[in-house]
Amino acid sequence: MDTKVFKALLLAVAVGVVVAPLAAKEKDPFPESTKDGLQLHKQTKHGAVYLKPGATLDDYDKVKILDCYVAFEKNWQRNFNRDVVGLEGRVTDQDVEEIKSKVAAEFPAAFKKVLEKGGYEVVETTGKDVLLLRPAIINLVVTAPDIPTTGISRTYVSSSGSMTLYMELYDSLTSTKIAQVLDSEEVGNTGFAQQANRVSNEAEFKEAMEAWAEILRKRLDEAHGQDKK
Repeated sequence: MDTKVFKALLLAVAVGVVVAPLAAKEKDPFPESTKDGLQLHKQTKHGAVYLKPGATLDDYDKVKILDCYVAFEKNWQRNFNRDVVGLEGRVTDQDVEEIKSKVAAEFPAAFKKVLEKGGYEVVETTGKDVLLLRPAIINLVVTAPDIPTTGISRTYVSSSGSMTLYMELYDSLTSTKIAQVLDSEEVGNTGFAQQANRVSNEAEFKEAMEAWAEILRKRLDEAHGQDKK
């Protein structure tokens, strides 16, 4: 798929994620099928899973992960800076790009850690036994991005932020799309205020990504008739 087309699709998905909560009272906020023929397999208030009819994961014991596209929630930077007094602590364009780069780099690292621990090799090649992942993190929100300031300051939050995973799964040899996943999650919600900093933010976003990877690992286990822990 052309990169421009993929980004346009992500924009449409991001808009859909914003609209979905408004339709929470509707019986079926997600369509029963996609334009490319995938069928709705599961839906929750956080997202949905679509599958190609008849497709399974039992042929795949290796995974290839494409670069992760990252986009903040619309107007996140502007809204964050609006509540900052003075110039210190404001999020710059450079800060935004640095955060996006870190998230993009952390995604494959988190999936590689979990999948390889489960016995699935992460590779750079294609093949009949290779599952191809095209991931994107959209609607990214970082509650306290820990922008450097003079003096000592502490920020306490009940949640580190939120993000939505939009991921397409392909047969790497034929480029056939076999599934797509949309899942919006709050990150690091402990139910009480805790100090937020760069280290805690990175750890909690990484934990959320690893949780997504665990779901994929379990689906692969089920397809292979295994019951790994």
